[in-house]
This record gives sequence, structure tokens and C-alpha cells, in this order.
Amino acid sequence: TSIINYVDLRKRERIETEPVKGYIEVLDVKSQRLKQLTDDLVEVSRISSGNLVLNLERINLIELMKQAVGEFSEKLEEKNISVVQNYAEDLFVIQADSRHMWRVIENLFHNICKYALSGTRVFVDIQKMEYDEHKKIVLTIKNISAQPLKVRPEELMERFIRGEESRTTEGSGLGLSIASSLTEVQGGKFNIVLDGDLFKVILFFPWQEPQDGDQSLASEE
Repeated sequence: TSIINYVDLRKRERIETEPVKGYIEVLDVKSQRLKQLTDDLVEVSRISSGNLVLNLERINLIELMKQAVGEFSEKLEEKNISVVQNYAEDLFVIQADSRHMWRVIENLFHNICKYALSGTRVFVDIQKMEYDEHKKIVLTIKNISAQPLKVRPEELMERFIRGEESRTTEGSGLGLSIASSLTEVQGGKFNIVLDGDLFKVILFFPWQEPQDGDQSLASEE
């Protein structure tokens, strides 16, 4: 925080002298990345230690996905990436913590914005199916990777692992690990499937039996 504050003070002086201006810009970018890494490490620590507080509630997964698509529309447009949404119904309810569930979806879309191939489509599907002899709501997100994926799917869910060799791109390598851990702590299952350059994330959550208030849940969102 101190580094970020002092860098911000220098930026306010509107220094135009090179190379000092360039140095300040580098400090600004690196300090923000350090803050993100610190925040991610704190979250990983909370999940690993079992100190994560869950406030489980009924959530309409479709509305949450629509919110995410709207939230990331500008970043996706910058890379000329379009989202194709396919939902068989209007209402798929899961039992989850809304704040932590949003972090899962947010991390997945951040991953798309950083690593998906420009000018391609992202496919988002939600459906109900039988899995392990139980009814599940299945969320599938598919995109084409800009770089060859040279790791195994299980490695991508490990900490500090990224699917591309270059370390110049932003990111801590914790995003998918956090998304996987948060999914599992909320009673879900998180899978990654790689097929050539196709990157696919599949989330499974127990299907919730319809209740009288579920339709209002959709309209309130």
C-alpha cells in the first residue's frame, strides 16, 4: 500500500521527463501486480486453513453468468471476443455463497481476457444432467487459447502454474487454483479439459429442487 501511494503521488506531479516517466509507469504496473498477488495469497491461505466463512443461499446461476458477461463486455470487446450463451431454461438454482461464487466466475473471465485468442468466441452452456447418479447443474465455459497449452489439466489447478511459457503476461498463476478451491468448498466440482488449443472449464453443482420463491429470485436479479 505504501509503494502504491508513493507512486500515485509521483504520478500526480505529471512528470514528462524520460526515462523518469517510464520508471514511474513500470513501478505503477508492478506495484498493482504485487497487490493482486498479495490479495490472492491471503485468499488462498484462508481457504487452505478452513477459515472461510460461507453464507449459502439459493442463486440463479444464469443471472450470475449474464452479470459476468456484462461486467467483462468492455475487456472482451478490446480483444474482439464474443460470448455465445446457451441456456436450456431460464432458471438454474444452486446453493452457494454469492460473494465467493462471483469470485469463481470472475477468475474464469479474467483468465479468458488474458489468454483467449483474439477474434474468437467463448461458449457458455448451462444444463441439468445426471452425474455420479445424482442430478447436477453443469456450467461449461469453452474458449480457444492464444498460446499452445503445454501442461496437463490438473497442473493448471495447482498454485503458480500458468498454461503458457511466457512470464511477461499479467497474472499470479493463482486464479484457477482459487476458482477450483472455492468451487469445492461450496460443494461443487471443478474440472478442466484440454483438447489441442481448446480450453474448457466444467463446474458441477448439486441441482436444487424448485421452490415457490425461485421465480422471484430470477426477476429480482
